[in-house]
Amino acid sequence: MDTSRKIAVSKVVGAPAGQVFAVLSDPGRHREIDGAGMLQGVEGEPQPLVAVGQTFAMNMHQDALGDYRMINKVTALMPDARIGWSPALDPGCELAAKLGDMEVGGHTFTYDLSDQGDGTTKVTQTYEWMSVKDEQFLAMLPVVSENQLSASLDRLDEAVR
Repeated sequence: MDTSRKIAVSKVVGAPAGQVFAVLSDPGRHREIDGAGMLQGVEGEPQPLVAVGQTFAMNMHQDALGDYRMINKVTALMPDARIGWSPALDPGCELAAKLGDMEVGGHTFTYDLSDQGDGTTKVTQTYEWMSVKDEQFLAMLPVVSENQLSASLDRLDEAVR
């Protein structure tokens, strides 16, 4: 398996899997656990993530790109065990007009939860971009580092306590 387009980090957090899943499945709390500092907040009234295919919009900011919006599609959902989404640039946001034909999508963020049986959960966060097809976008990846992913797990640990 090609691992050159994937970063995975793990941490045991101080809460049972159900409590961890509750935070991850609430887009309104994603900014709280963002170790990269890009998330500005969910667009609209946050709804719990309950099904594969569900979407939610997230307002974003990067100094190099400015403000923009990503539409995230849930790609994995097994309560208390796994949740993931694939972000794509909202074609209606200002950044999309600036980027022209660049297809900003094809990467995923997935969290796998393993209840340790002692009130803690091993969380593995995987960021992968194996399905990215646009060469211009591919040259910009990864958009988050291993350190930023680890910081997200540290923040998740704080959020679930």
